[in-house]
Amino acid sequence: MYFLKQIQRQPLRIALWLGVKSRLPLKARIYPLKKTLAIVTLSSLLSACAGITPGNDATNPAAAAGTPSAATPAASPEQIASRKLATRITPVKPPEEHLPAVPLTKEILFKVLSSEVAFQRGNWQSAYVTLLGAAQQTRDPRLARRAAEMALSAKQANEALVAIRLWRELAPDSEEATQYYLGFIMLSNNLAEAKPILEKRLQDAPPQARGVMMLQIQRLLARAQDKAGAFTLLEQLVTPYTAMSEAHLALAQQAFSGGNSVRAQEEAKIALNLKPDSELAILTSAQVAADSTEVERVLTEFLKKYPNSREVRVAYARTLIDQKQYEKARSQFEILLKNDKQDATTLLALGLLNAQIGDTKAAERYLVSYIDQLSKHPDEARDNTQALLILAQIAADRNDTDAALKWLAQVEPGDAYLDAQLRRAQLLSKRGDLDGARRVLAEIDTNGEREKTQVTQVEAQLLREANRPQEAFKVLETALKTQPDNPDLLYDYAMAAEKLNNLSTMETALRKLIALAPDNQQAYNALGYSLADRNIRLPEALTLIQKALTLAPQDPFIVDSMGWVQYRLGNLGEAETRLRTAYGLLPDPEIAVHLGEVLWVKGQKTDAQKLWREVLQKDPQNDALKNTLVRLGAKL
Repeated sequence: MYFLKQIQRQPLRIALWLGVKSRLPLKARIYPLKKTLAIVTLSSLLSACAGITPGNDATNPAAAAGTPSAATPAASPEQIASRKLATRITPVKPPEEHLPAVPLTKEILFKVLSSEVAFQRGNWQSAYVTLLGAAQQTRDPRLARRAAEMALSAKQANEALVAIRLWRELAPDSEEATQYYLGFIMLSNNLAEAKPILEKRLQDAPPQARGVMMLQIQRLLARAQDKAGAFTLLEQLVTPYTAMSEAHLALAQQAFSGGNSVRAQEEAKIALNLKPDSELAILTSAQVAADSTEVERVLTEFLKKYPNSREVRVAYARTLIDQKQYEKARSQFEILLKNDKQDATTLLALGLLNAQIGDTKAAERYLVSYIDQLSKHPDEARDNTQALLILAQIAADRNDTDAALKWLAQVEPGDAYLDAQLRRAQLLSKRGDLDGARRVLAEIDTNGEREKTQVTQVEAQLLREANRPQEAFKVLETALKTQPDNPDLLYDYAMAAEKLNNLSTMETALRKLIALAPDNQQAYNALGYSLADRNIRLPEALTLIQKALTLAPQDPFIVDSMGWVQYRLGNLGEAETRLRTAYGLLPDPEIAVHLGEVLWVKGQKTDAQKLWREVLQKDPQNDALKNTLVRLGAKL
């Protein structure tokens, strides 16, 4: 059940950099083997369960409305409608842009070139004014378009709108100009200007495409700042078409986006009454429903009547995931898979769900099938990275290092590439091939200081784990020559120095870190704990740890440090209280070792031995426990 525990503890992040401890002994900034690849979360499940990818510009409502298109985790009603109608509508070739027969005179050429030079030099206003004037003089829409681009680049919305208006005036048949025009009208709240354009679009749309057009218009109006005005305009636009279910769906969507849930539910009900078998209507009804119970009710009732409705079944599965009913969600996707055994979306969703549930064998089976499908049918809209990472984690958890390395080697350059390479290095080092691991790290083409730092930290960590602390120190020392003020490197360098018992170097690095980052509680805590652990300069150690505790009062390791320094100062009661608090926050073995020592010194030897036995059971190789037992002459 490792997967489920991971998911419950933390959100999805590939290769988290976890500071396992925020004070000594040296385990800080570890890149944990078992936690580098988080498996799956609700958000990734929902994304995988969407089942729809936005269409091209011909059917994508955002593009048709002139607004930026974005991939969303779920298909909206207009996206579903667009996809279903795309195969039934013959694409219409856009009219050619008619350009004026204006000779390219020296004067015009000079204006164009001088405006470009001015723009390159940062003088956008001069360039804009020159080109806008040239566009008015020549009636050439290309010049107006370029003026608009300059204004947009300079983030001057008002000037951009002026140029876009001229562009559309000079090229009234240009779909691109109309899209920009409508988009900017929404942002500027000049909704009255949009009405005649949108009315004509609805009138001119083929009957079979008019419903989609309404939904596209609604999506555009949803971006308007004046929500009430946008709803009023939409009502006026769809009034001639109220016999169509889509008219009420559009109104339901607009009311919902404006926060009017009651009106949204009313319109969705009308839409469903007009077309009881409409997937769009039932999905909208679910979207605007009052609560999750109502959502589940409307979807399950619809599926009883229309069990082959794929979109509604996907939506129902998403609802179950949202309610963390993963077993039920899995059964819904198993039904979908029976209808299409090669559907990549369903295979991925089942892989993620089974990983969430803890059925790793099933997860592995589905994810391998998903990757096979993508290899047979490449799709730019899909990515196999997440599946590869999960398969690698499954293999690593069963100690099948070869299989884990095989999956990680297939991760292509992208957001997860660096993390996959770091994970490869860790796995190679774990099976004893430290040189191979370092070669992998050396071959990584890092992008920027952050990635370079990560690689350095992992290399140093692997060297420490291989009991080569001097080499780890050198790696960090070399990295600091090019990044002398990097806080992460400074901290790790200080910890490496401490491991070599080089207290002077450690303190210098931590003092510099404190100067660079006065709110870095780890730096105060590490220095304070180091002094306390050596039983030197205890008043200074107390001050440092107090500062760290002020910055992070609930950090269990800092609370532990406070307990330890109180123990060194002879305040056994205060030490026990602090250490019990720390252990309650996090039952870490080394906190238990400290608490046990305080109890032993107080004469509570039985309680101390009980704690230490628990530590031994959790971590038989714990060095802190071994050293403590020897130092105190204690036996278990």
